Amino acid sequence: MKKLIVFIILLALIVPVFAQERTNQRPGVYYINVPVEKIYPVADGYIVQYRSASNLIATVGVPVEWFYDSGGRAELIRLEDGGDWPTMSIFYVDGEFSHVRIYIHRAKSHRTWGNIPQGTDVSRYFQNRETLNIQF
Repeated sequence: MKKLIVFIILLALIVPVFAQERTNQRPGVYYINVPVEKIYPVADGYIVQYRSASNLIATVGVPVEWFYDSGGRAELIRLEDGGDWPTMSIFYVDGEFSHVRIYIHRAKSHRTWGNIPQGTDVSRYFQNRETLNIQF
């Protein structure tokens, strides 16, 4: 009986040490949330104008294939009326871009949705299809 009690006490002292080491190995996951000013659907994806931390309007392109891949890099979440959107959340894992979520009004007649005239060259927004480079 004494051996069992000693074993349980030693186990209780040793297990937390190993548990602490494992928690330090988790990847660093964080996100940046920015307010969306306008979103434009185009053939290549979506062009999103957002407000940066310096309160300037910046623009980024989100390729359409990011929305359709299995475990894709982008989600377009259409919401009803509310005060916490439209926003865009960009997620990073260990400092590398992981995925983006765009929270936007459901109705395309809402003021946050826009149209780009046909024939406008928007290819500059979709040059890098591997990551999403935003301005802070």
